[in-house]
Amino acid sequence: MNCRALLLFAIVIHSLAAGSADADEASFESDVAPLLIRRCVECHQGRHPSGNLLLTTAEGFRRGGDSGPAVDLDNPQDSYLLQRIHDGEMPPEKKGRSQQLPEQEVAVLQRWIAAGAEWPKGRHLDWFERSSDVRGGRDLWSLQPVRRPDVPRLQTLPQPANPIDAFVGARLEEQQMSPAAAAGKRVLLRRLYFDLIGLPPSLEQVEAFERDDSPQALEHVIDRLLDSPQYGERWGRYWLDLVRYADTSGYERDQEKPFAWKYRDWVVNALNSDMPYDRFVIAQLAGDEIPERTEASVVATGFLRLGAWNDEPNDPLDYQYDRLEDLVHTTSSSFLAMTVKCARCHDHKFDAIKQEDYYRMASAFWAGPIAARQRKLLGGPTPEELGVTEVLGWTDLGPTPPPLHVLHNGEREAPLDEVVPASLSMIPDLERTFDAPPDGSKSSHRRLQLAQWIANPDNPLTARVFVNRLWQHHFGKAIVRSPNNFGFLADPPTHPKLLDWLADEFVKRGWKIKRMHKLILTSKTWQQSSNHTEFSSYNQKDSANRLWWKSERRRLDAEALRDAMLAVSGELDLRVGGPGFRPTIDAAALEGLSKKSAAWNPSPPEEQLRRSLYMFSKRGLLPPMMTTFNFSDTTLSCGKRDVTTVPTQALVLMNNPLVHARSRRLASTIIANGAQGRDRVSQLWSAVFAREPFAEEFRLAEKHLETQLRRFEPLATEPAQTEQTGSPETLALASLAHVLLNSNEFIYLD
Repeated sequence: MNCRALLLFAIVIHSLAAGSADADEASFESDVAPLLIRRCVECHQGRHPSGNLLLTTAEGFRRGGDSGPAVDLDNPQDSYLLQRIHDGEMPPEKKGRSQQLPEQEVAVLQRWIAAGAEWPKGRHLDWFERSSDVRGGRDLWSLQPVRRPDVPRLQTLPQPANPIDAFVGARLEEQQMSPAAAAGKRVLLRRLYFDLIGLPPSLEQVEAFERDDSPQALEHVIDRLLDSPQYGERWGRYWLDLVRYADTSGYERDQEKPFAWKYRDWVVNALNSDMPYDRFVIAQLAGDEIPERTEASVVATGFLRLGAWNDEPNDPLDYQYDRLEDLVHTTSSSFLAMTVKCARCHDHKFDAIKQEDYYRMASAFWAGPIAARQRKLLGGPTPEELGVTEVLGWTDLGPTPPPLHVLHNGEREAPLDEVVPASLSMIPDLERTFDAPPDGSKSSHRRLQLAQWIANPDNPLTARVFVNRLWQHHFGKAIVRSPNNFGFLADPPTHPKLLDWLADEFVKRGWKIKRMHKLILTSKTWQQSSNHTEFSSYNQKDSANRLWWKSERRRLDAEALRDAMLAVSGELDLRVGGPGFRPTIDAAALEGLSKKSAAWNPSPPEEQLRRSLYMFSKRGLLPPMMTTFNFSDTTLSCGKRDVTTVPTQALVLMNNPLVHARSRRLASTIIANGAQGRDRVSQLWSAVFAREPFAEEFRLAEKHLETQLRRFEPLATEPAQTEQTGSPETLALASLAHVLLNSNEFIYLD
């Protein structure tokens, strides 16, 4: 062997030996730090670490705790830390369950200590930096920057034009599945109408759509509906759920919030005008602080006034902090889908939200009318302070509010450090301390800076959260099926790449909401049928339809159900905006009120024919029909309504006076139009279902009419009764109309 070969051989042997030695040493960043954060730092951090052993810094680790040094570098195997671990005492039990470290994790610590327990200079371990199996860190998926993924290339399915279909198709291919066929045009149009405006199409509109064979037929209808005033009413209702909208304050007196309806109208107008979502966010949090302030932007700050308000709290000083919690919770839930309020008393148990973060966000509202003031102000500023009259708005009471402190266990009488107003720390790249207000400002400008942080295009939550909400209301279920929680306990996204692509596209399209509607509605995924030829086998694979292999069948929500009844009976009043109407409520529902006689004065009958959006919402007296069909909670941000199926819903549809009145009006109109015999049945089907009845439906309908006519004929001899309730023919046809309004075809969307 020549000298060169010997030298090469020696180098290789030395390299292998060095590599073997390196393999025996544990890496601090990749092995040790994650282990300490996951297993130890929860107890050994902060001002009062357990046993006075601080494991977040090199200094604390080397200093040790009450029992002395944690490690013995001269005799590593005798280190106190390793002894406690070997004895099973560390980590301690949780809820009676052992937390003993697996052998491989013990080996990591042994190798690290044996090698000298090197700790990088200046390295501070943060409990929130990494996720574990029991909590989320700043590395949680929802806190990572939005990265636009490439649109997948499909292998077995045809490559679609719409990127949404490519992302959905790629997941289906992985499971050797295929999407459902397209829904029929009649089904598609009804779905589209309810999706965008919350109302059914007429027979004429259905027939016109069926006759239109152009490739742009659906797009033309989408554009027309998006330009309709009813679009903002439909989608405004979803937003009102999020911001806990109501027209009264709640609690015992439940007094009216004057001009709350102006905020509702502002939301409708903002959506109809396609206000960019980033401006939509900023206006509601800081419409009084923006340079282009107008009366409308001040109305938008009604967002901060919509919560329940107690005019006589047990402790007014404590109640200030309850009000802060409401503002923090509604803001963080609506815009960020994070449960920041859970950090009021301590660090968040599951997410990377420190207690200090809660008070950082709260500091943005601390300069406002939080403290107890005159009862007549309902927890808000005076018109002079607000700068406008007849507006339920919010503004700061000065540029420099008193200090706000972190509170030990959330207790007012146990203040800790003063809070430095700032954004949340869970997104380090965007973390910022709020600047002092400009000279001469009447406001602290903290809310504006918070709003700008939320609306920052680089904020990983804002766009993701909103496009997830759009998907939810178009498909019945969201990509992240816990739409108000994107934290550790969130339901994982069904299609994370699709979510990021949509979020990026939303920002690139100028935060324009209507463009995103059209993108979703023109996808084959949205246009699928709710039936599938492989339903049985696919349902076994994916019963929750997380892969979107078919459309979801959905029941109409409370508002759409009531509005649809008014629409098909020809009574719906489409006036937009203004003060709400008070519906008639059964006397039995008033029994729980302290002042029954003056508690509720229903509006005139003609006023009650308006859309449900304009129904006066009294927190202590929500209409029973609406709550039976899962109307939203008005005390907390509601990102997803419950969808229940209970016997009382059937009873309401059978017995509620509103349903009977719509049935009678529909029957009266058909008879007044001169329809006879089968034409009456045909017109009834056309009005309710926007189609002609089938032969079997004709037969059953005529049989029903004959039976009911015999039942009501004796009333013909009682003119007073007939004048009040209608002729026997009207009552018989109304009975049939009542059947149709109770049918699944009317109540559900395919």
